[in-house]
Amino acid sequence: MPQIVASVTDRSIRIGRLRWQSRRGLLELDRFFEPFFSRDLSDLDEVTITALERLMECQDLELLDWLLGRSAPQDSQLGHTLELLRRV
Repeated sequence: MPQIVASVTDRSIRIGRLRWQSRRGLLELDRFFEPFFSRDLSDLDEVTITALERLMECQDLELLDWLLGRSAPQDSQLGHTLELLRRV
């Protein structure tokens, strides 16, 4: 049982960090991130959380280009995660 609690706590901490990191310098990015991160994210799987963490390491303008469809990341998992952000 302690392993499950640690896993849930770790996931909650990681999602909290992602919410904080999603506060970027561009209003245009906020329009994608705020609706996504304001909902309940407890059902996100490990792969998606990791992809979101990787997205948050990217430059603002690169993220904006990807979200607006001007360009696409080479990594398909990042592309899938961008789709999740666009759908909200």
